[in-house]
Amino acid sequence: MTDTETRTVRGGLAAKGRSKPPKALRMSVELPLWRALTGYRILTLVYTLCLVGLSYQNYEHPLGAAAYMGALTVWMVLTWRRTTSAERCTRHFLLADLGFAVGGILLTPLVDTHARIMDGAPTLPSIWTAGAVLGFAIKGGWRWAAVASSAVAVANLVERQELARDTVHNVVLVWVASVAIGYVVEVARASERTLARALQIEAATRERERLARDIHDSVLQVLAMVQRRGAAIGGEAAELGRMAGEQEVALRTLVAGGLVSPPRAAAATVPHPAGEGAADDAVAAAPAAPAAPAPEPAGDGPCDVRALLAPFAGAGVTFSEPGAPVELPAAAAAELAAAVSAALDNVRVHAGDGARAWILVEDEPRAVIVTVRDDGPGIPEGRLADAEREGRLGVALSIRGRLRDLGGAAEWVSVPGQGTEVELTVPKGTAPEGGRRGKARA
Repeated sequence: MTDTETRTVRGGLAAKGRSKPPKALRMSVELPLWRALTGYRILTLVYTLCLVGLSYQNYEHPLGAAAYMGALTVWMVLTWRRTTSAERCTRHFLLADLGFAVGGILLTPLVDTHARIMDGAPTLPSIWTAGAVLGFAIKGGWRWAAVASSAVAVANLVERQELARDTVHNVVLVWVASVAIGYVVEVARASERTLARALQIEAATRERERLARDIHDSVLQVLAMVQRRGAAIGGEAAELGRMAGEQEVALRTLVAGGLVSPPRAAAATVPHPAGEGAADDAVAAAPAAPAAPAPEPAGDGPCDVRALLAPFAGAGVTFSEPGAPVELPAAAAAELAAAVSAALDNVRVHAGDGARAWILVEDEPRAVIVTVRDDGPGIPEGRLADAEREGRLGVALSIRGRLRDLGGAAEWVSVPGQGTEVELTVPKGTAPEGGRRGKARA
């Protein structure tokens, strides 16, 4: 391996070491519920104060009713922020809040007349009581809600001292509503955990694919080059090439997500060179040396795609471009050029030395389309899927993966005996996720 190749591999590994996995999106479906509960408690306190004020002269002990309402108002002023988030709303607060509600219900017979109570007059805390029960529902789910609403139900029955229709109606309504809300909260939490886990898996998968793509573009190609040249030189170099071939197969298996097979298992795929045909077998098992990479775009502004793709033109490659600049963000243009380079590598490996390739750049209003076509033998049906399962990820990662990260797509059209056409589409105004990432090629 030459010094240039060694520096290239080290640079690629260093770039991968500096990369950080994307952070999972943090969210909370409970926050709107806590805000709604805070608003409910404030509004129902105002309503209860007005209700008690309008009936003040009708109480048997109006000063007692006023004292309770004063204590409830002070309690609300001191604790209204407790219901703005799950962290602030502790169990001790919920118990104290429920105690204020239950205490107000049990205090009602002491300050109000029996006649008013039997006529269906509201309790001292009135509908404010539901706020205390809903706090249990949002904090602990339907089980906590059932316990809190049951305590309120018992207090209401003790206050009324009979199973009146309106009392039973109110008790059942509070119990059903709180349990239903608690159950909905539990379902929402489970859905949130599932979504967060799915986002973490997606982020980890994208990072794995990016690292696998970088490995394919650097380490795997260098190992294949060592294998091919070692087989051609023979002697001790042939043994070195065989070992490089074994490691290439193991690394491809690891990148593809499977179990790494024992090193000696690669001997069947990459035979030890023992004659004139050995070098040909090694070349067939390893990809050809990639073309020189396209020049890196300078800066982060718009970049003319034509300038990055023009160096690919040569004796066997025809490049066609529009007359006007075809601009993409620099990072997106670099990824597109890398995908085109990978497509040309596939042409050199699979279409043969005498195959020709054509690159066509099209500037559409909303996207840039680059088509790479060759006159080789074409791709047999199912070959791309088989290659991905075998760990040969040039199409899966170096081409399709790059285009997916850009929000675009890569499509293959191949007819046996008539060549292959790859259409790469990149929407305008896009950039790779996580910003531009360094890429090293062997």
